[in-house]
Amino acid sequence: MHLYLASTSPARLATLRAAGIEPIVVHSEVDEEAVVAAREAAHGPISATSVVELLARAKAEAVVGRRIDGAAIDGYILGGDSAFELDGITYGKPHLPEVARERWLLQRGRTGHLHSGHWLIDHTAGVARRAAGSTTTASVSFADNISDAEIDAYIATGEPLKVAGAFTIDSLGAPFITSIVGDPHAVVGLSLAALRELFLGFAVPWPSLWNL
Repeated sequence: MHLYLASTSPARLATLRAAGIEPIVVHSEVDEEAVVAAREAAHGPISATSVVELLARAKAEAVVGRRIDGAAIDGYILGGDSAFELDGITYGKPHLPEVARERWLLQRGRTGHLHSGHWLIDHTAGVARRAAGSTTTASVSFADNISDAEIDAYIATGEPLKVAGAFTIDSLGAPFITSIVGDPHAVVGLSLAALRELFLGFAVPWPSLWNL
């Protein structure tokens, strides 16, 4: 059973590999800001959970009908997206060091919520047949004694610039996080438990995805 990952996130890829799945990575090439702006222009502001499911769906649907190495997609397409919410404000990737630093000063010593959206499309035999999505959330608490020097050193590595909320739990940012309540894989950007449930909805047993 082939799984096509419509994401270039190293964390999502590593999570799937650790779970025994070797996906086929496909760049969705979705303009995330444009997708969200278009939805809000039509319907007004949307919640953080709606944002991540919207973008997960957009990424998966952008891959529908493509040919990979000359062959039609035969399997399941997975799109994923994550966002961090603090004080009701949704934060994606900071991109710039000064933005990342501002966020770390704001979230130091506090608790926020990391939302991860998933969208799965049954694209077996080269045809998009059905789809389903879900969102998972985990609460993340940050140490209150993180120094400005530690924040600056972390930002200088470049790691927080490319991830939702400007932090990771599976790499250099892990020591600054004191607790996680909820699915820890949701913080990485891909809930394996949620993905298993989506596959069960398609009557696909999880072990059939293993590449062992």
